[in-house]
Amino acid sequence: MPSERFDFSNAKGERLAALLDRPIEQPRAYALFAHCFTCGKDIRAAKRIAEALTALGIAVLRFDFTGLGSSEGEFANTTFSSNVADLIAAAAALRARWRAPAILIGHSLGGAAVLAAAGDLEEVRAVVTINAPADPAHVIGLFKDDAAADIGTAREIEVTLAGRPFRISRSFLNDVRQQRLGERIGKLHKALLVFHSPTDEIVGIENATFIFTAAKHPKSFVSLPGADHLLSRRSDASYVANVIHAWAERYLDASEVASETSTDSGVTVRETRMGRFQQEITAGRHRILADEPVEAGGLDSGLNPYGLLLAGLGACTSMTLRLYAERKALRLERVTVRLEHSRIHAADCENCETQEGMLDRIDRAITLAGDLTQEERTRLLQIADKCPVHRTLTSEVEIRTVEQPQES
Repeated sequence: MPSERFDFSNAKGERLAALLDRPIEQPRAYALFAHCFTCGKDIRAAKRIAEALTALGIAVLRFDFTGLGSSEGEFANTTFSSNVADLIAAAAALRARWRAPAILIGHSLGGAAVLAAAGDLEEVRAVVTINAPADPAHVIGLFKDDAAADIGTAREIEVTLAGRPFRISRSFLNDVRQQRLGERIGKLHKALLVFHSPTDEIVGIENATFIFTAAKHPKSFVSLPGADHLLSRRSDASYVANVIHAWAERYLDASEVASETSTDSGVTVRETRMGRFQQEITAGRHRILADEPVEAGGLDSGLNPYGLLLAGLGACTSMTLRLYAERKALRLERVTVRLEHSRIHAADCENCETQEGMLDRIDRAITLAGDLTQEERTRLLQIADKCPVHRTLTSEVEIRTVEQPQES
């Protein structure tokens, strides 16, 4: 998906470097991503989550906080409060150029920052934290040898984080110690989704407990078992993006979601460029993912092509039986269809015209729950073979293939 350079100015007039990841089509919503402490917009977790959300139709703005990456300013002069101000400036720039963000996403200390900023951004409907600390002062404990605890009379001091030296100021330490994030969370009045790994060795799971407890409904928690603090595995970032997409849509106003509901009955399949096989499937306003299992080289983020084929047949079968039961006033309570695809030797198929080579076989088992007579059950099984997809699969089908020029 294309990324567009988008720089903007913070409250001090310093230029902050940003990238807007946009879907090829009109975005369904805009999200703003805040990265972890001393990280940057290009950290793998930020890039992968942005890429996955873009594939699902959500544009994502990610940027370098003041003094980090390609942004102007001195990191040593920043504070937690100035990071929150940078977030608000990013939202304002997004609002002025395209549309205000409806979703805020924060990773690690960025999660604490979005919790602090959300109350000042009226258009935000949904807030997401990923492995976030409940108290911004948590970051002090990450400095090597806890040097920040003994800053003395110095204006600033050098600390080591993840093997890299950084200079932080007395103002930074005082600022994070004065934050009262719990109060802001309690007054959030926005939908909150908390992701946290129970095996996070940087920010413990008890932080998620505090955030979740302090928040009012609507709120949700999703565990990330096996994930590390930085979401180093691509599959973890992809999973987070898919959950955000499904969860956030409930809280977006209809006006915030692109109204490009197509009347075209066609389906478009496009590579997301996440992993080797992941595909975005769109039909009107509906979007799903197709993929292959991990053992086949995929991310296991969606059904594989044969799974989608079976799903189409199963759904069509169930819908057809429901329509027939309603028309005949049958006491059919629920239909369950289980399907499997396999390859068999043609010689093993008694009713097939082809007797050489291999054939595709679909085994379909239908469970009919309800007070039905044996005659009604027999008839329903006959009707199952009359579903439109069944007829398509068992009839002669012509597939015409042409090359379509790329849109400019």
